Amino acid sequence: MKKLPKDFIFGGATAAYQAEGSIDKDGKGEVAWDKYLKENYWYTAEPASDFYNRYPIDLKLCEDFSINGIRISIAWSRIFPKGYGKVNDKGVEFYHKLFAECKKRGVEPFVTLHHFDTPEFLHSKGDFLNRENVEHFVNYAKFCFEEFKEIKYWTTFNEIGPIGEGQYLVGKFPPGLKYDFEKVFNSHHNMMLAHAKAVIEYKNRGYDGEIGIVHALPTKYPYNPKDERDIRASKLEDIIHNKFILDATYLGHYSPETMEGVNHILEIHGGYLDIRKEDLEIFDIAKDLNDFLGINYYMSDWMRHFEGETEITHNSKGAKGGSKYQIKGVGKREYSVDIPRTDWDWMIYPRGLYDQIMRVKREYPNYKKIYITENGLGNKDKFEDNTVYDYDRIDYIKQHLNVVADAIEDGAIVKGYFLWSLMDVFSWSNGYEKRYGLFYVNFETQERFPKQSAYWYKNLAETQILN
Repeated sequence: MKKLPKDFIFGGATAAYQAEGSIDKDGKGEVAWDKYLKENYWYTAEPASDFYNRYPIDLKLCEDFSINGIRISIAWSRIFPKGYGKVNDKGVEFYHKLFAECKKRGVEPFVTLHHFDTPEFLHSKGDFLNRENVEHFVNYAKFCFEEFKEIKYWTTFNEIGPIGEGQYLVGKFPPGLKYDFEKVFNSHHNMMLAHAKAVIEYKNRGYDGEIGIVHALPTKYPYNPKDERDIRASKLEDIIHNKFILDATYLGHYSPETMEGVNHILEIHGGYLDIRKEDLEIFDIAKDLNDFLGINYYMSDWMRHFEGETEITHNSKGAKGGSKYQIKGVGKREYSVDIPRTDWDWMIYPRGLYDQIMRVKREYPNYKKIYITENGLGNKDKFEDNTVYDYDRIDYIKQHLNVVADAIEDGAIVKGYFLWSLMDVFSWSNGYEKRYGLFYVNFETQERFPKQSAYWYKNLAETQILN
C-alpha cells in the first residue's frame, strides 16, 4: 500500500476548445481548427461538452467527488478575437465567472494560456513560425495576468512538442503539413521564446502566484538496448519530442548533444534553424524563473534504427495496428513489443512516467516542482446502467500514480496529478469516440454520469491511499 502526500492535488484536466463548445458565440473569434475539422474530419468542436454553459455542473461534480484542482485553458480568441487589438468583454466576463465558480466549489484552477488554439487570424499568418506572433502572445499573456489576478497558477503553453509535431510532421493538426523538420524545430523554438518572455513579464510585475509550462514527455527506449544504432535512434527521437524543449526551458540554451542531433536531422531532411543570440539571452534569464513543470504522459515508444523513406500514418479512429512511424536517419517505432497498448496504438508503460520524472530531476536540477498535468486512458467506453464500468481505467491511473509515489520516495518533488480528462471531451484528431473522462458525457443531451473511476478517484482523493 502506498500513500501520496496530504497536500497532493487530485485534479481533473480540460481544455477550452475541447470542452467549451460555443465556438462562435459571444464574440469569440475563429481558430484554425474550426475550418480544418470540417474539411478533414467527421466531427466539429460544437458543442463539445458544452462547458461554456455547463461549467457550474462540472465544478459541482468536482466538489462532490473531492477533486480539488482543475486545469482550464483560456481561449485566446475569446479574449482577443483576432489575437490582438480590441478586447472581447464578454469573453473576459465568462472567465471571471468561471474562476469565481471554481473558488465557490473549493477547486483550484490551473490556467493555461494556449492549448492548441491560436486565433485563425494569426495562425493563417504562420502561427509561431512568424515571430510577430510571439509578441502578440506575450501581450495577450500580460493582459490576462493583469485582468485575472484571482488566478494563482499560470501555464503558458500546453504541449509545445505535439503542436509542432501535429502541424508540421504528422500533419494531423492545421495546417496539415508533413515531414518538415525546419518548421518543427523553429515552431518549438519560437514558442519557447514566447514562454520565456511571458515568464519574465510575470516575474517582473511581481504577481502573487506561480507560473510554469506543460510539456508532453513520451519516453523513448531503444528496441535493442545493446544495439548502438537503436540507442542512437531513441536519442534522436527524444531530441525531437523532449530534449530540445527541456533544454530551452531549464538550460537556457541547447546542449551540444541536442544541437548535434538537430543538425543531423536537418542535414538529412533539409532546413535551417533560426536561433538568435538575443533569444538565448532571454532563455538564460528565464531558465530559473519557472515555478513548476507540468508533465503530460500517456505513452512510451521503442525505437529501431531506420534509413528507409519517411512515412507516418496517424491512427485517428482507434483501429489497433493502424499506426506507422518511421523517419529516415532517425528511427522507426516498433510496435511488436510485449507491452499493452490502446486501440490508438499508445503503449501503456507506467515506468516511462517514472523515468521522465527522474530524468528531469537528474538532468535539470533547477526545476522546482512537478505536476503530472495530464495522464489518462482513452477508451471506447461502454455506457450501461447509467455508468461505465471502466476498471481498466482505474488500473491505469493506479499504476501511474504508483510510480509517481515511487518518484516522490526517490526524491522527486511532485505536487499533484490531473487526470485527463475531468469529463469526456472531444479529442482533436480522434473525435468523440475516444473517451477519457471520470464523468461520461451524453453528447446529445449533455447529461453527465459518474463512471466507476470517478468513485475510485474520490476515495483516493479523500484518503491519499493507493489500493
